[in-house]
Amino acid sequence: MPTFAAPDGTALAHHSVGEGEPLICLPGGAMRASAYLGDLGGLAAHRRLVLLDLRGTGDSSVPADPATYRADRQVADVEALRLQLGLERIDLLAHSAAGDLALLYAAAHPQRIRTLTLITARGRAVGVDFTVADRHEAADLRKSEPWYDGARACFDRIWDGAATDPDFDAAAPFFYGRWDAAAQAHAALDVAQTNEEASGAYAGPGAFDPPAARAVLAQLDARVLLFAGEVDSGPRPRVAAEVANLFPSAELVVQPGAGHFPWLDDAAFFVRTVTEFLGQGSTSL
Repeated sequence: MPTFAAPDGTALAHHSVGEGEPLICLPGGAMRASAYLGDLGGLAAHRRLVLLDLRGTGDSSVPADPATYRADRQVADVEALRLQLGLERIDLLAHSAAGDLALLYAAAHPQRIRTLTLITARGRAVGVDFTVADRHEAADLRKSEPWYDGARACFDRIWDGAATDPDFDAAAPFFYGRWDAAAQAHAALDVAQTNEEASGAYAGPGAFDPPAARAVLAQLDARVLLFAGEVDSGPRPRVAAEVANLFPSAELVVQPGAGHFPWLDDAAFFVRTVTEFLGQGSTSL
């Protein structure tokens, strides 16, 4: 397990899965260890996935200053990883809440981005977010599912701020396009993978300056993929489209029937889409 030092001295870890050109992967949560990404549905057969454990998660050390959990403070960690890997420009993939970190990194170091792949990702860093109404809209799409009646009230309590731990467990099917054995095993992964203190600080006051980020990203000389799930509640496809429209060159793909973890719902579609996107243009680093 390779480690490297962040600028503040925090020891950070990354895990490599597969062979080939590196694809730096940032996990969501916010602040969940990278293990849940696995091999991204087989994407590791085409690229070497460099899975970063964000500070205070997985095999990375807890920082001396908890304020450094804020997303903008972690941009320097991603840059330190680029330097550790010896890459001039990077292919960067981010899932879920890590979309904010990836957008902040791209705004701070636009010349270092070759491609940016945002998988069911948040866009608070550019002033685009999803709402409770979006959550309810997506949940309504699942009415025909056999688990719906027992899970809907639990799902609604999460966004009303009144959920208990059992509610989170019962609402899990809403985050997957197919509530099959693979999804159930994934949902059962150790909840200790998330650093709750870090998660609370991640999007804290001062983390984002949307006008400044938008101004830089509007000129970004890199290809961008926004990948949304058809039944995902955060973001809904139209919200992902708002983020896509902020870039001079961005593609939006909506995976049919997919939830928040699209590589589990249809691995073939997911891997084909991402590899085709990454394979466009020059392969020089």
